[in-house]
Amino acid sequence: MVRVQLVYPKIPDSKNCPLERCIAFEKYDGTNLHWVWNFELGWYAFGTRRDRFDLDEQGIAQFNAAHPGLEEASDIFNREFASALEGVFRENKNYQYPEITVFTEFFGMNSFAGMHKQDDPKQLLIFDVQTDKYIIHPEQFLQDFSKFNIARVVYRGKLTGKFIHDVREGKYDVNEGVICKGGKNINSLWMVKIKTYSYQKKLQQVFTNDWQSYWE
Repeated sequence: MVRVQLVYPKIPDSKNCPLERCIAFEKYDGTNLHWVWNFELGWYAFGTRRDRFDLDEQGIAQFNAAHPGLEEASDIFNREFASALEGVFRENKNYQYPEITVFTEFFGMNSFAGMHKQDDPKQLLIFDVQTDKYIIHPEQFLQDFSKFNIARVVYRGKLTGKFIHDVREGKYDVNEGVICKGGKNINSLWMVKIKTYSYQKKLQQVFTNDWQSYWE
C-alpha cells in the first residue's frame, strides 16, 4: 500500500458556483475507488481516494484487509470493466496517453455514508475518467463511455438557484444529490455538489453532532 495525495479532488458546494450551462449527474452514496491503467503495464494499481495498492493477487489481499466491506470491488472491476475499458483506451484516439485513471463509486442499495451492508448486491459505476493531464470533459465522458455503467444524467441546462432548490427538495429522484459539471473546455472544467434535504436529515439522525463531516 502507498499513501497518496487526494486522488480525486474535493468538490465544492454550490455556495459560489458559476451559474452557467452544466450537466448534472446523480451523486451516489458509496465509496470512491480509482483504477489505474498504463499503456505498457495494463491495469496495475487501484485504491481509495487516499491510498493505492497493486492490482494483483497480493495487492488485492492487502486492500481487502485494509478496507473491510470493499472486498467485492476488484472482482466486479475485473469482470465487468477491465477488458472493455482497455479496448477503448487502445482504440480511441482521445486516449493516447501513457496513463489513465478511472474513478468509480462502489455501493449497494443500502450503502450509507461510506458504510456497506455485507449481504447487499454491490455494483461499480464510473463517474469520471482522467488522463495524465486532466479529468475529461463531461460531454466527452458521455460520448465515449455511455455503453458502460456510468452515473445517470439528471439534468442538462443552466445551473440556477431554482435547480439547486429543486434538487434539495427531492424533485429529481436522487438519494444523496447531484454533481454538476460545466465549462467550455477541459481547461475551464468546474464541478459543484448539491445534496438533498432528506439526505441531510438522515445524516443528522445517524451522526448527530458530527453530521456536517458527511455533508457538503
